Amino acid sequence: MADFLLELCCEEIPARMQAKASEDLARLFSGKLAEAGLKAEKLTSYVTPRRLALIAHGLPLQTEAVSEEYKGPRTSAPAQALEGFLRKTGLTQDQLEDRDGVWFAVVEKPGRATSDVLAEAVPAIIRAFPWPKSMRWGKASISTESLRWVRPLQGIVAILGTDLVAMEVEGIRSGFVTVGHRFHHPGEVTITSAADYAEKLRAAHVIVDQAERQAIVETRAKALAAEAGYELIEDGGLVAENAGLTEWPVPLLGQFDPEFLQVPPEVIQLTLRINQKYFVLRDKSGKLAPAFICTANIVAKDGGAAIVAGNGKVLAARLSDARFFWEQDKKIPLAEQAKKLERITFHEKLGTVADKVERVAKLAEWLASEGIVPGCDPALARQAAELCKADLVTEMVGEFPELQGLMGGYYAREEGLPEAVADAIRDHYKPVGQGDDVPAAPVTVAVALADRLDNLTRFFLIDEAPTGSKDPFALRRAALGVISIIVQNRLRFRMEQVFLAACDDDLDEFGAVFYDRIEEKLAAFFADRLKVQQKEAGVRHDLIDAVFALGGEDDLVRLLDRVHALQSFVETEDGVNLLAGYKRAANILKKEGVGDTASTGVAQTGEEDPGASLDDPAVGDAMRAHDAYMPEPAEAALIAALDSAEPRADSAIAAEDFEGAMAALAILRAPIDTFFDDVTVNAPEPEKRAARLALLGRIRAAVHKVADFSKIAG
Repeated sequence: MADFLLELCCEEIPARMQAKASEDLARLFSGKLAEAGLKAEKLTSYVTPRRLALIAHGLPLQTEAVSEEYKGPRTSAPAQALEGFLRKTGLTQDQLEDRDGVWFAVVEKPGRATSDVLAEAVPAIIRAFPWPKSMRWGKASISTESLRWVRPLQGIVAILGTDLVAMEVEGIRSGFVTVGHRFHHPGEVTITSAADYAEKLRAAHVIVDQAERQAIVETRAKALAAEAGYELIEDGGLVAENAGLTEWPVPLLGQFDPEFLQVPPEVIQLTLRINQKYFVLRDKSGKLAPAFICTANIVAKDGGAAIVAGNGKVLAARLSDARFFWEQDKKIPLAEQAKKLERITFHEKLGTVADKVERVAKLAEWLASEGIVPGCDPALARQAAELCKADLVTEMVGEFPELQGLMGGYYAREEGLPEAVADAIRDHYKPVGQGDDVPAAPVTVAVALADRLDNLTRFFLIDEAPTGSKDPFALRRAALGVISIIVQNRLRFRMEQVFLAACDDDLDEFGAVFYDRIEEKLAAFFADRLKVQQKEAGVRHDLIDAVFALGGEDDLVRLLDRVHALQSFVETEDGVNLLAGYKRAANILKKEGVGDTASTGVAQTGEEDPGASLDDPAVGDAMRAHDAYMPEPAEAALIAALDSAEPRADSAIAAEDFEGAMAALAILRAPIDTFFDDVTVNAPEPEKRAARLALLGRIRAAVHKVADFSKIAG
């Protein structure tokens, strides 16, 4: 057994690619070993800006001999077939085995030296490496067959135990020599085995373990902040990025002019993080501090003073630009900025961004005036919607697109607009994704809802619905946002009503496709998104289907209340037993050909005549004339239970107390069980059979007022 070291040295690997590249190297290497019948006891991966490396611990020095069996042609096959099989296996006919008239070949493959396996595997991995972006270089780059690598590959170290594994890739030969830190140790470093790799490079000012570099960056940055009386704003991504930019990380604290703090803090944070890769600090009061932490790649003789000064000058220039944008944008009212939206095309079939804004404003005002968003002032909703996209044409958002909406909120406050309007402009893009805050302020809710509904209805109208994995206009995310806003704010309305309002201006143009693309496809799209969202929230898929199967229910709040009550009920003993009794009744009715209005997708009002759905009119008549014969005790008990449960369930459903409706239906459990134990449904007497089938129809109808239990698994 021996350890194998592989290092691929190159020019700087972008920090964002390093973690994935390290994983890919380990994955590809393990795969090549497995193909040869080898497996390491453990793999250790390393990555720095200038190298990808791994150590395979405990590799056997030899692969095991194996026997491979091949099935050939029948013994009666033409001679040409046998000749082809012999060429393939490299055997002669006397070495084949005749098994029931079929030729079989057993080929013994001797073991190979592990070094030979590695000498073949590593070049193959290098040539097939899946970099997201790669390049060719040098004279060889004129050929498309030349090696591609993220940056020019400069060296290969391949050592098994203490022996070199000889290989060559595009003129680069493997060896024992690598390089140390670019400045602290520009000379060569000779590695003798995997055991001394990390320590020899550490002596050359290279920390190969990325996790160790991250720990140094984070720990030292926190300490520097504390020493200055500040607190580090934690940022795991920035820690990883700084570690990926350095082989010998040295965090340093710098200061900037407090005058820059007049600019919104989010602008300063983005300037520090995105443009400069600096850590952001806050003071004891929680406000942004006029300080930063950068990460050097060297131990400077002056303690880093010159590095900090240089970084401070670059940062000052960046912040000066940001302050200039801030001051210039404040001079132009948002209403004036909004006029520039006429120059920006939203979509070639949907007009400009200004056209979209007008549609959103009209819909937001309607949502408020109709009371769909309770407590929302229609005038404020319109004003906020008219200005919600105005910051897209500001200098600041042009520089920092991530700040759209947020900067509009700041400019609205500077302009003296109502707080509700400023908040709505700031937050109308929320929720952006899973776990994001959902707006609760009425004006914000109206604008956020109108903005997404306009996108959804308009793109569906022009037949630009998502297909497969493609969703160029982020409509899936928009639908999830609409659902979150509706559910968390418990907004009560029918989706069809809002779809009509959103498309009102263009119904003349799109009237012919409105039903197909909006009432049908968009409604189904929302249903699918709701299932996805609720499944992630732990709601069973079949229970959502059971409520959807009732049809006619597009009040999302009421629909989910049904689903949640149903989930709670079916997880109880009463629920499990009632479901079993229901399915037994439904199976008998199905066998007898007795229909069900719920299964047709017709909305259930709770006032249907349970006997009306029966194919045989005599069955319905019998149910309405129980006195045609004397019911058996178990039958009479079930009738009495239904007489008690149905009105209670109806009242609970009318009051939207779905848990109460379930509780009312739960009393049917025992009478149903006794009925099936004691009563013969398919009695020979026609009037008994008809009445009992009708009784089962009543059970099914009663249950279907809450959900279609036939869709529930179990």
